[in-house]
Amino acid sequence: MNREMTNRIRFVIEDILPPVVRDSQIFRHAAKLAWGEHIDHLARFRERAPFLTDEEYADLYRKHPRVHEGTDNSEACIKRIIEQIAGDSVVDVGCGTGALLSRIKASRSFERLTGVDFVIDDASKLEGIGYVAAKVEDLPFADGEFDTVICTHVIEHVLEYHKAIAELRRVAKKRLIIVVPRERESRYAFNPHFNFFPYVHSFLRAMHPVPPVYACVDVGRDILYSEDRA
Repeated sequence: MNREMTNRIRFVIEDILPPVVRDSQIFRHAAKLAWGEHIDHLARFRERAPFLTDEEYADLYRKHPRVHEGTDNSEACIKRIIEQIAGDSVVDVGCGTGALLSRIKASRSFERLTGVDFVIDDASKLEGIGYVAAKVEDLPFADGEFDTVICTHVIEHVLEYHKAIAELRRVAKKRLIIVVPRERESRYAFNPHFNFFPYVHSFLRAMHPVPPVYACVDVGRDILYSEDRA
């Protein structure tokens, strides 16, 4: 399933179904027909967010079904990301399978391409791209080490997201690009998200203070934010 399809499904669940239905036992039972007991695991995961250990966090992600084929990004977001890259060194923080970095690599030549994730087994097989195992809240890079820093579908997963955003800004020399889902919270959701941004301005609050040169737009139920660091 690609991102475009899941965004259409999310439109029905989040914008058409009222909260009284989304949070009901009826919806829970329907969701379990698709994902079984994992729906309950996800609900408890969000409820216990402030108390989770690193082991519990990692275990949930190891068991979480992979919904999208290769990348969580839509084709429209990928094209916009590539268009907005500045400079010749790029890091993708939360690179997943490395699918986005592969598209970036194919778009033109770069001096340095790096992927970061807390698990890099899938991505590390790709040639011509360096990979580092690290958490977004504590990046092992110098200030301004990369011309462009990209972080897609990560901030919604991070409890200390203000710290994560500060780290992304710290290592970005020219441009920072972030993508998050435009999403409403519900009790029985199909994802392990902690943070929810139902409107573009909801995410702008998360990015405070916003610099003079920035863009924040809705791209098919995803929010694409970019800012100039120069």
